[in-house]
Amino acid sequence: MKKTLVSALTTALVVGAASTTFAAANPFSDVPADHWAYDAVAQLAQDGVVNGYGDGTYRGQQNITRYEMAQIIAKAMAKTDVSAADKAMIDKLAAEFSDELNNLGVRVSNLEKKVDNVKWDGFVRYEYVRRNDEDANSRTKQHVVLRLNPSMQINDKWTAHARIEHSISTNSGTNVTYGPSTGGYREDYTHVNKIWAEADYGTTNIKLGRFGTFSNGSHGLALDDNITGAQVTFGKDFKVQVAGGRYNWDGDSAMAWARDAMGSNFNYTTATYWGIDMSYAKNKFDAGVGYREYKGQDFSAYTGNVGKDKVAAWDLGFGYHFTPTVYFNADYAAATNAADSLNSDDKKSYNIQLNYKGMDASKKGSFGIWTAYRHLAYTTTVTPTYDTAIYAGEKGWDIGVNYAFAKNITGDVEYFNGKKFNDQGISRIYTNLTFLF
Repeated sequence: MKKTLVSALTTALVVGAASTTFAAANPFSDVPADHWAYDAVAQLAQDGVVNGYGDGTYRGQQNITRYEMAQIIAKAMAKTDVSAADKAMIDKLAAEFSDELNNLGVRVSNLEKKVDNVKWDGFVRYEYVRRNDEDANSRTKQHVVLRLNPSMQINDKWTAHARIEHSISTNSGTNVTYGPSTGGYREDYTHVNKIWAEADYGTTNIKLGRFGTFSNGSHGLALDDNITGAQVTFGKDFKVQVAGGRYNWDGDSAMAWARDAMGSNFNYTTATYWGIDMSYAKNKFDAGVGYREYKGQDFSAYTGNVGKDKVAAWDLGFGYHFTPTVYFNADYAAATNAADSLNSDDKKSYNIQLNYKGMDASKKGSFGIWTAYRHLAYTTTVTPTYDTAIYAGEKGWDIGVNYAFAKNITGDVEYFNGKKFNDQGISRIYTNLTFLF
């Protein structure tokens, strides 16, 4: 069925005892045409739970309001002779539109609201990476990952979250024994790499547990990775983010990837982390600045300061929308405790990037294109937000495109060409095909 209801249906399904008080929610907000509720109601109509469709069709691509959708759900809730599958679907709809149902005078019990207490999303992704190094360290990697993201409602303020992944990788070529401390790349494993609780109090967000943190000011140039600890973010347009805890250098971090290239005896272990970011975003402009430290082991292989147990750096950036489809950002990071003996390449990171449009996975045919010049130093960039086309200790040009082949089916192609800091040439092709759910 098409995705908009005839107005006759919404009139026929008004509950007789319904109130028309419009207090808590905005009953006139449209339900987007791609909202899952349309398909759910269509299934209920097909099963005979709701009626009034006339010829069994919707009217074009018009949206209906949340208030009208609640009227339909209220009618369905009054049915008693429904299947278990339809009852579960009705309960899920009731949880989504509980505020509108309350406005109608249809009370949704706490039990009904908790039917949809656990929500899941995630994706299945295939990745292919081809790396060509001037020093003959060339390799090919194929990677398939299933990611599940459950979220659990605790109360009106707090939610619990997790990320569960199963990953399968194959590698070929030379120099493929990189990765975590086991001495080789993990080829088939399942792990829970995030688990945290989160709450919003007005414009203040709190996270506790193992979660992802991000260097907001520099658009992820300095850090986009997990820590175990706490993070508090204040503000709306102007935000202050403070995070602290333990950081784990594992096979996912840029510094860990750099071990072989640097010839160091760096141990894959944890360090104490803390960071602060201040960012501002409004209308066409955004900007920010941040500072972060990693402390707790001998980082002399990276800082050049023998015996020093700290890596520290500050970062900043800005972005501007020249048009709704053209966005430019520039980001910079500098080490604060690197030895004078290190060359300039090892003390700074920067990214200059131009973006055109942007892919929306829910919209077939949408796409994004970008080009960037990136320079990533070990002392300032731990795990950047970019895909796997560039690592710390490399610099060069990166171009890419992503495209939505169908709703929730997307693909990326990215090409990097540049040099390692030892001036050896390197190029890399990164591609992925993703099925979201």
